[in-house]
Amino acid sequence: MSVTVTEQDAFDVGRARRSAGLLRQFNDAGVLAVADVHVAARLAELVGEEDESVALAVALAVRAPRLRHVHVDLASIRDTAAVDSEEPVELSTLPWPDVEGWIARVAASELVAVGDEGLARACPLRLLGSWLYLDRYWSEERRIARDLQRMSEFPATGVHADVLTDGLARLFTGHTAGRQCLAAASAVLRRLAVVAGGPGTGKTTTVARIVALLAEQSAHDGSPPPLVALAAPTGKAAARLAEAVHEEAVKLDVADPIREQLVALEASTLHRLLGSRPDSHSRFRHDRNNRLPHDVVIVDETSMVSLSLMARLVEAIRPDARLVLVGDPGQLASIEAGAVLGDIVGPAAEELLMDANARQQLERATGHTISASSSPPGATIGDGIIVLDRVHRFGGGIAALASAIRRGDADGTLELLRDPPDDVTWIEVDVAEPDSDDALRPVRDGAVDAARVVIEAARSGAALEAIKALAAFRILCAHRRGPHGVSSWTAWIEAWLEAEVEDFTTDERWYVGRPLLVTENDYELGLFNGDTGVVVQSTPERVGAAFERRGELQVFGPNRLGAVDTVYAMTIHKSQGSQFDTAAVLLPEPTSRILTRELLYTAATRARKRLVVVGTEETVRAALERPVARASGLRWRLRGTPG
Repeated sequence: MSVTVTEQDAFDVGRARRSAGLLRQFNDAGVLAVADVHVAARLAELVGEEDESVALAVALAVRAPRLRHVHVDLASIRDTAAVDSEEPVELSTLPWPDVEGWIARVAASELVAVGDEGLARACPLRLLGSWLYLDRYWSEERRIARDLQRMSEFPATGVHADVLTDGLARLFTGHTAGRQCLAAASAVLRRLAVVAGGPGTGKTTTVARIVALLAEQSAHDGSPPPLVALAAPTGKAAARLAEAVHEEAVKLDVADPIREQLVALEASTLHRLLGSRPDSHSRFRHDRNNRLPHDVVIVDETSMVSLSLMARLVEAIRPDARLVLVGDPGQLASIEAGAVLGDIVGPAAEELLMDANARQQLERATGHTISASSSPPGATIGDGIIVLDRVHRFGGGIAALASAIRRGDADGTLELLRDPPDDVTWIEVDVAEPDSDDALRPVRDGAVDAARVVIEAARSGAALEAIKALAAFRILCAHRRGPHGVSSWTAWIEAWLEAEVEDFTTDERWYVGRPLLVTENDYELGLFNGDTGVVVQSTPERVGAAFERRGELQVFGPNRLGAVDTVYAMTIHKSQGSQFDTAAVLLPEPTSRILTRELLYTAATRARKRLVVVGTEETVRAALERPVARASGLRWRLRGTPG
């Protein structure tokens, strides 16, 4: 199936020049990328597959993980496909195969194994109904579901009920009926627990109490304290988890030896915990045949964990160990395939779902009646899932707006924005419009005023004061480049500062007052991707890059730093896990491919005291009407309901 290569084709990097038929048409339309086409064509060639519709299905399955889906649904892809093109494309005019016949032809191909049971013959793809997977992702999804189901089927053993009840009453004085207390009790009683909830709901403070309660169980037995692993997907999130546990440990009403255990806990990235291997990007030293030694593994920011990484984690957990997953299913999901935390939490985000035995255990531990619905038969995953629902961090207006966004309530969100509470401001303009400057004056003034405080503190050598001032105001963008992006706003802010701050110049790379964002982990310096710092005047002749860790100042020679950016503005993705007194969210145009409900929710919940939303009504509605919908079978496997 060769075609003539035109001069236009030869210089079009988005076009697979040697493709033909359906692959060529879908590549030209922007549905398929060059890599999708080449992989599908090569696989078809290896087995002599001549059916163009089968090759198209294979290419769409290859495409799926690139777009963060776990599989492609051949029955719905015609209505859900997106294109890699800036130009509008009418996808309904493409020659989509008839679904029923298409699935039958795919099922008959030598490239495809059919059904959910293993076959002696290895195939690169797997078909379940109309869902077509690359075999790797089918296998990972299936293993995760099986491992989590086994963890959730039986409660933990050896729990002393009276010790737990006493600990809960002491650590949650006056709040034993609250969700935080339920989550802590569930993590002690069950091998698999999920502590979910939005920012400011007390997830990490609950983690500290969970560890304390487990330590009290061991102390009662006279056993060594449990070996606890604290982990997160990123170095910054891991460091923040450890700091939060240490800060909370000082406040807890526990015996000194247990407090010392909490303060001694360190955290690591999941990759470091599992043991990265130089010979593999997807396998680790710890796996099903070499389990982690820990009694308890607690993972924060689980929403950022991909399907593949979760598969590696759950297979490495000892059969008798506990796994506690912590995170916000409403936030942006992993940058790789899957939305694992969202699939695990599922309908438990709206109400507690657990069987009678699990509910009765919690009622005995807390002394309170628990309102919960029954899980579907066999779906024990819900028994250990508690979603925290009381916000302690930001103001009522921000909380109300975040709740409306999370629900996808466009009218409610816009009503709040039009008649905003004191802690919310809506600037209804597109920042890319030439006449938006006057409307954007509050954003400009906020950025300049906040930067001025940082610069003055940095010039006086008050490093900790300068670092603290960094969190006063932050511009959050969806994109890195373009008029809505970080790079443009960074340049504008530096130009405004040069015009308004005496003796300020950016001629030197390490200018005093430059806010820094670490973009790669540096274990030698103890700096992690996402950490922020400031260039300060350390002596009259020298400058230093100042960072803060656990309340202590760390100052490095700037030339020792690896990859860093200037951080007057940052992407919403990079802001996950961070908090700012004021967050100014600059929304992109409505057609932006990354504009989603989760993006807007994540941005809105970065603000502690004040939120400024910049964007048109069309953009806000577009975001709310576009939730992240990643094709996945994990929710179905865990609960018998579609993903």
